[in-house]
Amino acid sequence: MTDLDIAEVAQRAGVPASTLRFYEEKGLIASIGRRGLRRQYDSGVLERLALIALGRTAGFSLDEIARMFTPDGQPCIDRQTLSAKAEELDTRIRELGVLRDSLRHAAACPAPTHMECPTFRRLLAAAASSTVAVPKKRAPGAP
Repeated sequence: MTDLDIAEVAQRAGVPASTLRFYEEKGLIASIGRRGLRRQYDSGVLERLALIALGRTAGFSLDEIARMFTPDGQPCIDRQTLSAKAEELDTRIRELGVLRDSLRHAAACPAPTHMECPTFRRLLAAAASSTVAVPKKRAPGAP
């Protein structure tokens, strides 16, 4: 396959060019040069971007993903790291299941108000004690 310019990579990968520039700045991808003012990439960048997208979907930070590549850009993914992330996801799935069930109960609860519902009160107590995990927000500008 031939080299691809930044617009073509952005279109094929489904990310804005600004994300590609950000990833390049973070060292996740590298352009191979320029044609005029446009960055050029080796066609292998598409697979690398797919790995980055998969890592982001799984909840890995960009720094964690960067460590999954060797200096020459080849994937080198530690299996223990994957197992640990799978355990984190299992925990989060259990937490979300409890939260979902509590919200469904509160929505259909026959108590006169939500504040009189024992299940809703337990959910509030858990939130107050920080045992209900709140999803982390991404930093502004971070893809």
